[in-house]
Parts: sequence; C-alpha cells; structure tokens
Amino acid sequence: MDVGITIQRAYEKQHPWVDLSAIGFCYVIDFATMGQINRQTQRKRRVRRRLDMVYPLVSGTLPKSQSWPASPGAAAAPPVPACACPQCLLVMSVKATVSAAGPGTATLQPRKAPPVPPTAPKAPVLAPGAKAPDGTAMVRGSLKPLAAQGGRRQAASTPALNSASSAASPPGAGSSKVSRPSLGTLNRSHLQRLAIAQSRVLIASGVPTVPVKNLTGSSPVNPALAGITGILMSAAGLPVCLTRPPKLVLHPPPVSKSEIQSIPGISHTCRKTTKKQAKKGKTPEEVLKKYLQKVRHPPDEDCTICMERLSAPSGYKGPQPAVKPDLVGKLVKCGHVFHLHCLVAMYNNGNKDGSLQCPTCKTIYGVKTGTQPPGKMEYHIIPHALPGHSDCKTIRIIYNIPPGVQGPEHPNPGKSFTARGFPRHCYLPDSEKGRKVLKLLLVAWDRRLIFAIGTSSTTGESDTVIWNEIHHKTEFGSNLTGHGYPDINYLDNVLAELAAQGITEESLVQEKD
Repeated sequence: MDVGITIQRAYEKQHPWVDLSAIGFCYVIDFATMGQINRQTQRKRRVRRRLDMVYPLVSGTLPKSQSWPASPGAAAAPPVPACACPQCLLVMSVKATVSAAGPGTATLQPRKAPPVPPTAPKAPVLAPGAKAPDGTAMVRGSLKPLAAQGGRRQAASTPALNSASSAASPPGAGSSKVSRPSLGTLNRSHLQRLAIAQSRVLIASGVPTVPVKNLTGSSPVNPALAGITGILMSAAGLPVCLTRPPKLVLHPPPVSKSEIQSIPGISHTCRKTTKKQAKKGKTPEEVLKKYLQKVRHPPDEDCTICMERLSAPSGYKGPQPAVKPDLVGKLVKCGHVFHLHCLVAMYNNGNKDGSLQCPTCKTIYGVKTGTQPPGKMEYHIIPHALPGHSDCKTIRIIYNIPPGVQGPEHPNPGKSFTARGFPRHCYLPDSEKGRKVLKLLLVAWDRRLIFAIGTSSTTGESDTVIWNEIHHKTEFGSNLTGHGYPDINYLDNVLAELAAQGITEESLVQEKD
C-alpha cells in the first residue's frame, strides 16, 4: 500500500516519473509511457492506474504533511493508523519480516514512527461506503500489535532470513533504526522461507488456507509471486493463507507383469485398428433411401440445413446432387423433414460410411464410424483401487497411436499428423458398470470413434490426434485436473456420450452378429 501511495502522490503532482528506491524497490515509474523500469536489469514492463481498489488504506488526496519523503534522507512521514483487515495484516507482517533489524539484533521489532503533532486534525469516522473528502484520510484501526506479534513469530521460525536481512542493511545501521532493504537482496530460499513463515502466522490465527502453486520452488517462477497472489486474493475480500498445493497423481504405483490380470468376460487384452475405407458400391441417394419417406405436401416451416422454406426449392449452392432441389423427405425414426437435396449434400460432406445423423436431434441411422488413425488399445486389471472405488480393483486402458500421414477421410489428405501424449493411460473401476463401459469403449474403438485428427483445444496445434467427445479419466489418484476420481457421475456421463455416438447395449449384440 505504501508503494501505491507514493506513486499516486507523484502522479497527482504531475511529476514525469517517480523513483521507488527511497522505499526499498529498485524501480522507476515513467508516467509518460506508463512503464516500470528495473534500475538493475533495465527490464521494462507496462503498468496501469486503477481506481477500483476494494480495500484502500487511504482514500482521497493526501495532505502535504503526510506525503512520503523524496529521498532516503528526508524526514519520515507522520504515521497513519493501519487497517485491521486480513490483507493489511498480511502486508504489514511481511514488511516486518523483511525489514529486519541491524547487526546484533536478535528479534524483529515494529518500526517506530514520530508522534503525531497535537495540532493535527483527527480523521473523521465515515459510514460504510462513504467517500472521504479531499485532504482527509480514512482509517480502520491500529494493526501495530498484530504486526509486531506476527514479526516475532516469523523471526523465531526463519533465522536464516533474519541474518540475510541484517546483512542487507546499509553500513552504520544500528539496532534503534530499521532500514528497508530491497527484495532484490533476498535470494530464492529466503523468499520461500518468508512465504512459508507468513503462512504459519495466518494458519495460527485461524485464516482459511488456499493452495498456491510454485511455493515449493519446483518451478522457475519466483516464489514471491505466490505471496503477491495471496495479497491480491485477499484484496478481493478473501482471507487467504499460502499452502503447498495437493500432489498430482497421474499413475498408480508400479505393477509387475505377474500382478496384471485379464478381464473376465472379455477376450484378449489388446486390440488394433487399421485404416478402414468406407464401403463403396452404393450412391448417396441409395443410402438415404433406406432412412427416408417422401413427403408430397411439405409443412410450412424451414429446412434446418439450408434455412429455406420446405415448400420452396433447396437453397444449397454447392456441387449439385443428382436429385431435384424441390423434393422433400422425412426421416423415419425422428420424423424431421428436410430437402432431399440438402441431405444428400450433407452426406457427401461427411464420412460416407453408410450412416446418417439427423442434424436436428442427432438421431443416428445405420452404424456411425469415425476417422480415428490406426493404433493399439490395451486393457487389463491392476491390483490398485481408485479414489471413491475402494471396494474393487482398477481397469487400466492404454491407447497408443503413432504419428503418420492423413488419409482421404481426414481434414488434410496427404499431410502428416502428430500424436502427442501417447501412450495415454486411462482408468475405470473394475465394477459391473465399469466393465460395461469398457465393452462399449471397445466397440467405439473398432468403429474409430475415440480419437480424431483436428486442432488441439489445449495446445492449439493443428493436424494432431485429439479426443473425440468421449471423455476418459487419465488421472489415477487425484482429481486436480478434473480428469480423475472420485467422480460419482462419470460412468453415467460416459455412457450417455457413447449413446450419442450410437453405441449402446444393442451395439454389443450387433458386434457379435
């Protein structure tokens, strides 16, 4: 907050720039370009001025008597009573830890400020939501005892940080005067200890914890960003404390070959697919004739394919099928009516596998197949339980599709495609419903419906193997990404997704036939 006050004061005075070295940060803010320049690395980044802060420590224009000193040697400002909200507690206790005393001081002490002059007017008490008039400051109570207590707790838990802060103090600094070292003087391990110590203080005070990543230092992101994240979240009215995130468990413990079992009722443990070309010999008109009834008197409504009236000729302007544009047909199962001309054009633009899907209600006619590239699917039982399914073992499915060249049924025939993340491991509970899902997934695999070639929604890469609207659980022992267990609705959801692809229990009978 003190940095924001310093920048705001310089902005209101129409200064071209402001140097933050006086308050412990090696930055220069250029108001002309709205940029921040690091004086050590010369790195530049853009900044912006916001007027929608949720918990401002000071409201309104600061009087001249409360302005920050222009240089380190200038007189210190009279104190402003601090806010007692959780985010200000976080800020003040972090400052108390960073601003360690000089050499020879064993514990952290709160910074002493000069007494308020007796002639200084007392800040008026404002109603909630009211704006402070110009020249006044809005305060929310003193935080000095809490900040001092938090500083002493952290001093006891982070001795290495105390010594580093003391070493960073300028020469000649005594125990009675506290300097403000730059965060640049602290190395990575000290920043980590600072964040963890601050978490302990807030946990002890009963503040709810929020997991923040990169706190363990396993990422190149500076751990100080985790602290900034907590401060910003608390500024939105959320009391937070930084904790280490839960661990992602993608795979089960190692399993030997002797522990792997085949699945009862399912032959083999592996299934391969090859490029299956669409059946030839029947024209699109002959295929659609099985699913349609002619309509002599079309209803007074639009064709949902070309959006022209059914009583008028089809509005399709592409390659003309060998049917009259004014013929109208009705699908026998769902009863939806379309121009026959439009249905033939839709079939020619699809997979041409002898099946048809109603564009209105998605009812499937015939056996729908996909464009999945060749690959291998393995499936077996491992002796481990999934979260939420402790009463049974686990079915593990391993998909493996190599990169290759796209065929005539793919988006870009003759162009190579990539296959990222293979082999992909997926998991089902070894229960009655889990085995039913597996049997239907085997049908979907044979019909080439589990994968497709397209553009990845996660990486943006085109001409790559992607999932094809049948969700799988790829996270074994956790559910941090949403693709793990426990998920009580998953098996029912995936059965509905398989049914949307035309794969139901009736499909199992058809496959046997």
